[in-house]
Amino acid sequence: MSLVVHLKTAAHLRGKGDRIAKVTFRLPLYSRVAENCGEVAHFNETFRWPIASRLDQNEMLEIQVYNYSKVFTNRLVGTFCMVLQKVAEEGHLELTDTLIDDNNMSIKTSVTIDIRYQPMDGTGGMWSDGEFLDVPDDRDGMFAFETDSLLSGQSHGSGTSPGRSLQGSIPTFRYFVFDFHVPPDVMFDKIIKLSVIHSKNLLRSGTLVGTFKMDVGTVYSQPHQFYHKWAVLSDPDDITAGCKGYVKCDIAVVGKGDNIKMPHKANETDEDDIENLLLPEGIPAERQWARFYVKIHRAEGLPKMNTSIMANVKKAFIGENRDLVDPYVQVQFSGQKGKTSVQKSSYEPIWNEQVIFTELFPPLCKRIKVQIRDSDKVNDVAIGTHFVDLRKISNDGDKFLPTLGPAWVNMYGSTRQYTLMDEHQDLNDGLGEGVSFRARLLISVAVEILDTTSPEIICSTDVQVEPVSNISESATGKMEEFFLFGSFLEATMIDRKIGDKPISFEITINYGNHIDGVSKSSSVKKKKKEDENQEEENELIQNSSEDEADEDADLTSVSSTPPMKPFITDNYFHLPYFEKKPCVYIKSWWQDQRRRLYNSNMMDKIADKLEEGLNDVQEIIKTEKAFPERRLRGALEELTIGCRYVTLANKDVNLAGRTKLDRERLKSCMREMQDSMGQQAKQIRTQVKKNTVKEKLKLAQNFLQRLRFLADEPQHSIPDVFIWMMSNNKRIAYARIPSKDILFSVVDEETGKDCGKVKAVFLKLPGKKGFGPAGWTVQAKLELYLWLGLNKSRKDFLNGLPNGFEEIRATKTGHGLPPVTLVYDKQVFQLRAHMYQARSLFAADSSGLSDPFARVFFSSQSQVTEVLNETLCPTWDQLLVFDDVELFGEATELRDDPPIIVVEFYDQDTVGKAEFIGRTFAKPTIKMCDEPYGPPRFPPQLEYYQIYRGNSIAGELLAAFELLQVGQGGRADLPPLEGPTDSERGPILPVPLGIRPVLSRYRIEVLFWGLRDLKRINLAQVDRPRVDIECAGRGVQSVLIQNYKKNPNFSTLVKWFEVDLPENELLHPPLNIRVVDCRAFGRYILVGSHAVSTLRHFIYSPPDKSCNNWASADISVNLEAEPPIRKMDTVVKLDAMSDAVVKVDMNEDESDKEKKKKKKKKKGGVEEEEETDERVLDWWSKYFASIETLKEVNLRSQEAAQAEAEEREDLEIAAEAAIRPDDLHLKGSKMKERFKEKKSSKQKRSHAADSSEKRPPKARVDELVQVYNKELESEYGNFEDWLHTFNLYRGKAGDDDEHALDDDRIVGRFKGSLCMYKVPLSQEITREAGYDPNMGMFQSIPHNDPIHVLVRVYVVRATDLHPADINGKADPYIAIKLGKSEIKDKENYISKQLNPVFGSFDIEATFPMESMLTVSVYDWDLVGTDDLIGETKIDLENRFYSKFRATCGIASNYSHGYNIWRDPMKPSQILAKLCKEGKIDGPHYGPGGKVKVANRIFTGPTEIEDENLKKQTEEHLALSVLNHWEEIPRVGCKLVPEHVETRPLLNPDKPGIEQGRLEMWVDMFPMDMPAPGPAIDTSPRKPKYELRVIIWNTDEVILEDDDYFTGEKSSDIFVRWLKGQQEDKQDTDVHYHSLTGEGNFNWRFVFPFDYLVAEEKIVISKKESMFSWDETEYKIPARLTMQVWDADHFSADDFLAIELDLNRFPRGAKTAKQCNLDMIRNEQELPTISIFKQKRVKGWWPFVARDENDEMELTGKVEAELHLVTAEEAEKSPVGLGRNEPDPLEKPRPDTSLMWFLGPLKSLRYFIWHNYRWLILKALGLILLLLMLGLFLYSIPGYLVKKILGA
Repeated sequence: MSLVVHLKTAAHLRGKGDRIAKVTFRLPLYSRVAENCGEVAHFNETFRWPIASRLDQNEMLEIQVYNYSKVFTNRLVGTFCMVLQKVAEEGHLELTDTLIDDNNMSIKTSVTIDIRYQPMDGTGGMWSDGEFLDVPDDRDGMFAFETDSLLSGQSHGSGTSPGRSLQGSIPTFRYFVFDFHVPPDVMFDKIIKLSVIHSKNLLRSGTLVGTFKMDVGTVYSQPHQFYHKWAVLSDPDDITAGCKGYVKCDIAVVGKGDNIKMPHKANETDEDDIENLLLPEGIPAERQWARFYVKIHRAEGLPKMNTSIMANVKKAFIGENRDLVDPYVQVQFSGQKGKTSVQKSSYEPIWNEQVIFTELFPPLCKRIKVQIRDSDKVNDVAIGTHFVDLRKISNDGDKFLPTLGPAWVNMYGSTRQYTLMDEHQDLNDGLGEGVSFRARLLISVAVEILDTTSPEIICSTDVQVEPVSNISESATGKMEEFFLFGSFLEATMIDRKIGDKPISFEITINYGNHIDGVSKSSSVKKKKKEDENQEEENELIQNSSEDEADEDADLTSVSSTPPMKPFITDNYFHLPYFEKKPCVYIKSWWQDQRRRLYNSNMMDKIADKLEEGLNDVQEIIKTEKAFPERRLRGALEELTIGCRYVTLANKDVNLAGRTKLDRERLKSCMREMQDSMGQQAKQIRTQVKKNTVKEKLKLAQNFLQRLRFLADEPQHSIPDVFIWMMSNNKRIAYARIPSKDILFSVVDEETGKDCGKVKAVFLKLPGKKGFGPAGWTVQAKLELYLWLGLNKSRKDFLNGLPNGFEEIRATKTGHGLPPVTLVYDKQVFQLRAHMYQARSLFAADSSGLSDPFARVFFSSQSQVTEVLNETLCPTWDQLLVFDDVELFGEATELRDDPPIIVVEFYDQDTVGKAEFIGRTFAKPTIKMCDEPYGPPRFPPQLEYYQIYRGNSIAGELLAAFELLQVGQGGRADLPPLEGPTDSERGPILPVPLGIRPVLSRYRIEVLFWGLRDLKRINLAQVDRPRVDIECAGRGVQSVLIQNYKKNPNFSTLVKWFEVDLPENELLHPPLNIRVVDCRAFGRYILVGSHAVSTLRHFIYSPPDKSCNNWASADISVNLEAEPPIRKMDTVVKLDAMSDAVVKVDMNEDESDKEKKKKKKKKKGGVEEEEETDERVLDWWSKYFASIETLKEVNLRSQEAAQAEAEEREDLEIAAEAAIRPDDLHLKGSKMKERFKEKKSSKQKRSHAADSSEKRPPKARVDELVQVYNKELESEYGNFEDWLHTFNLYRGKAGDDDEHALDDDRIVGRFKGSLCMYKVPLSQEITREAGYDPNMGMFQSIPHNDPIHVLVRVYVVRATDLHPADINGKADPYIAIKLGKSEIKDKENYISKQLNPVFGSFDIEATFPMESMLTVSVYDWDLVGTDDLIGETKIDLENRFYSKFRATCGIASNYSHGYNIWRDPMKPSQILAKLCKEGKIDGPHYGPGGKVKVANRIFTGPTEIEDENLKKQTEEHLALSVLNHWEEIPRVGCKLVPEHVETRPLLNPDKPGIEQGRLEMWVDMFPMDMPAPGPAIDTSPRKPKYELRVIIWNTDEVILEDDDYFTGEKSSDIFVRWLKGQQEDKQDTDVHYHSLTGEGNFNWRFVFPFDYLVAEEKIVISKKESMFSWDETEYKIPARLTMQVWDADHFSADDFLAIELDLNRFPRGAKTAKQCNLDMIRNEQELPTISIFKQKRVKGWWPFVARDENDEMELTGKVEAELHLVTAEEAEKSPVGLGRNEPDPLEKPRPDTSLMWFLGPLKSLRYFIWHNYRWLILKALGLILLLLMLGLFLYSIPGYLVKKILGA
């Protein structure tokens, strides 16, 4: 096979002269000189390179054109460079392209070439159809990451793969990490930019090859990462250039607490498929360049940006009053910025400019940031910011490009009055919720896809700014007059900090803002005196017709309520809005774009219904009520109907201001809802079953997110409404209400959800003041009625108010005016708040507890419960009665929508103010005076209410609230209240009987085991701790630990107490655990506490007698192997809840093995696949095989799970349909058939899978180890099967915003357990044999005396460590700490490795004193202290005592060698011990490989192969029982298998962010048992080998050189061998002037190397640079590359190559004749051999290439002998390099080496005879013929004369 390049012409050359071209592919060739040519040089020449190895997709072709000079050096005109990817794929390519000069700039000169290539097997590579790539060789690829993100990227080189050909160099791995502490919004807009730069030399700065950009949000919205993906580089300065190459990288963005699923790195030779691009799903691989046009037309309503004093100074000088703002607009997108011009002094600037960005489409940056800024001499300030989300203004499905407007966008930010230091400046930058309208801006966005082939295109991607034409007024819609009405029905809970100055409320919708003054619109300006406030106000009335203006002339806006002095309610103020309710109203003018808001409202309503349904479902699941699936089905049905029948507002199609986006959004929303969402919801509804509720709930939540996303309208119309509380003319607190929520429409669906309704509004502090503790206090609670609509439809604005009011207008005359006040009738009620208990409250004191009390607010009254000291779970059991609550409005309306009750919780402090804990809201159940007090509504049930503190949850309240109307008869008619029965508590009313829960007698037993890791309290160590347990007022104390240091365990293990608890388990009070330390003089100090919020896990249920009746029959469990699945039998056990846990059994019958051996000989005696040599296998072989199996089994388990789910579904359907008995068998048979079909299809599938995967055979491994990609604890429930660990907390809890972790509050751990049951308990349990009454329910637990243990920690390897050094690497080593003893393996640090392999460590410990094992990874530093990379902690004690037996994993086989049984106890001993402890019968070993344990019979093999002797043993049988221990009744559980667990490494300085992972396991052996054997060696074995290759001969090598004198073809052949690295090459001597392509060498190469058997990699260590401190390890594939070269003295050498994979390569041919193309053509079918098994191989191997016609042709053959010896053997029988001693090879006798002087005859023979023999023979024949003719002519006359004369 070959690559052929036909160089036709070079055009557009400058000047006249001789030209020459140099064409380089792997090696350079020169064209002949094109003499004296002008603009065009016609070369018309073909270059051919025979190539032995496949053409790599990354290889380059380079053409350089020179001006030729005979005397001086040739001067370079330009270079053309391309990657041969397209050629490798398509095989043929013609093109004309320009050259580039030294500076990488394109020049006019172009070349025209034609390239052909055909690989051996006739297939080109597969790749995306990129344009030609202009990529530098990877040796000068320097990767610059300019990113601001928490980003880990690995940029690999873009060159060839290692060892492929000469240019191969090791791909460079770099790992960059950036740490941030910023809000997510800021983070997600940051741009990650990967740039590849030429680093040419020291003198010249690097030129950019290409860049790739994406924002952090794109990465985060994937599952936080892209793994092993190729980023496409493009040149920002030349968009016509297409793709400039690829960078392979991993990028991950991790927030606090995020978990990244790392694909398992079993073997890193995953296929580098360039189709695997770094793009989110749904984005095409081929992205096109596009122009993004952001047009900025004009702005309105800008605030002052300067002080009035300055203005007056200016006015004095200039003499005119000017607007105090100089605005310009800045647009940011994809890391680039564009600015418009500055409009001086204008509140209503007009720009009419467009900012143009050039970026690939679809872009990987989600938002365009548009910001109005004020230009200032000192620094520019943002006035307002708006983000355009590209996902909302485009749609892939409907294929409309991003488009927006022209539409107004509203900007919100800080308040409008100007201050020099604006404390809320962040709000103007788009961070946080704006608290005031700032401005509105008219913009439009459009995108145009570029045709990069057109000649007039601008190549650069720089931002451009151009003017655009003005757009008409009506383009954004017709101006309409809107009317906003508001009524304040109640204002309570006003914060006391405000002071008692009069308070008023103001409502603004940009109109109605008095204090700051609205900049006047260019519309009609009018001024009026206001009746009430006597303030000037800017009235804005659209220039409508005169008569209209006159008619409405009386309607002035009243935008604020009259100021009033507040009254005190307990902790807050309230305003006396009793009978009289103040009203406000505002007129405003906006473009009529209501239909946008209508559409949003319709979608929001569907979403609200869905959300309500989903919340109900979650509540049902949480409280474990029946039938959550029914509620979910109902919610989905509502969604289906909602989506089906929705018709979005489309009536006013031809209205002005309707934009393209309006039309497209309408279509796309309708399609998305009706077709996509409606259909899917219908489908999911049918699949909702009892067991699938949770997963379907997740899907339904996705619908909710999609609906909310659709409902968010990107084109604004009416700005939001702001409600401000003012005191002393200052703005105090605000609420912001979206205008769509209160917008009126005649159609109900389109009306906003709060329009014409009374709504509770909580005011909050503006900006940063509202963060943290200040934001938790309510500033004010308003009951507010709002209505917004067109002034025309104003008649309906009072309809939604509660009935029963009179209107009072401002003036007597105006009959059309809205009311200023409403006067209401009052109703009298009594509120009863039944406060039962709270749980899991926030810890507000430094002791880690609180002294909580609750304050209940209703209307303008409030009451307080009593304070309960030192608890987080107070049970108040208190009834609060509010008498004479006055509510206004009609009673019936109040019943349907009662006002809300606010309950706040405080922590009482002895000094100072009570501290806020949290708040919750509730609605009371209402009884009117004519209704009876009885079921079903009364008495009300206790309910749980979530308590919130800011955004975090701070506990739950269990309470009930009822509101009873007081009728004519006064309070006497109300249901009676029981008097204060509780004599201790004084006049406090308890919760009445019908409401308080029904109690039963429970006994709670407590197991006191011990205390661990107690920290110092007040600087003194804890010495004599005690544990107090309390629940519902009763409790028990443990015994005192006499000396915590010596033995932290308790001497008395079990104690109990009895307590009355509710029957309903959900209402059980929490149980409090407190640890106190007994100090001198009888003082007790609280160490820490823990609240067990739910006791349900600890309820004891007696064993069910019916299931325990095993005795009737023996159940036999057969453990024979199933049909082998690729030599491994997988038994997949699936648990409905947990992840699939996979158990792999490897029992092969002996007979199978025999059969296999017989099968060995086949194919004419060619041995296939030897049995693996035991010596080659080690622990790593087992490990890698396990990972492979894990992957396969995961696939299989998914299939199995699917099948099981289907089966369950069938059964459920059968169960749900009421089946008549006679249908049953019929239906059953059908089911069976269906199941059979499924089964058969599945079997087919698995067979197909088996046959299709023809993998190269790997070493066969007998036994597998279970690899968990998580901690072992998560697999086995933290090993809390009987011993639980309770963290003890102390100190104040941190708040959400402070990011304080609860871990900082942990002061120790209490180990123990609880068990609770109703008394009396049945007698049967206590009568059992061996029942110890002292231990209660905790029978048969081990004693807790100190115990000595040998702990053996195996650290297999670490992956993806966080780099610790500047070079992006780390030098890790392991440190292990257990109690006082510590091992630091500092000497054995591993240089420059982020995925190091460690070994095993032994450490001794005494439980319970030393039970927490810490494994840390440190980074070794030459200077200074070593840095901690990360650490993981393991509680060994729980593992040691667990019934899962986590001391030493149970292997799946009992054998020797690398699989050796590690436990000092044999399987039979372990089994006997387990049976004894579990009090079960057995084990009884029977004949024929059977064992009986507790009436289960297990079968298994009974022989063991040991040193080739077969011995009878029971170990295998015992082991088979242990491996199936979970099947044993009553005591069975899954025993921990031999395993490797993966633990995340965490660093305390970077909480919650993984710093890498550790693969490890721990074995523990008690010292009082026999000692275990030596540790398994898990360090990777690197056997040292020596490979000896003898090159005997070459033959038929194609000849390349022309002889000077005779024009003969000849070659100077030598053979080179290299292994991966250029440094390791070895050459034979040269066979000069071979004329037949034959070369004789008899030359030996010797190459020693280290080899990793398990990974099939060669390990080489070398220093990265001369400055490196030590060597770095590299792993490369075991490949042997032989190259045949033509030695040229002057130019570079040419070569042919063959590459053999030493693990699997074709056997060589016996003779040169048999060595032919079939060896390559039928490569797949021929048997392969491995040098590691064969050890010695000799044969002929072919070199092949493709000719011009794509035919495969032979370009040479080499006869070689490969001999592999181990290092020991090599020492015993050394050999020499080349032909040297020892064991020298004889010198070859070359037949065809040509030397004129030595053998002239031989030379003549070769020169003349060899080449001209046919010519000579023909010439001889011709001479003979001529001779005969001459003789004939000579003799004919005489003969004729003779004849004539008759002589």
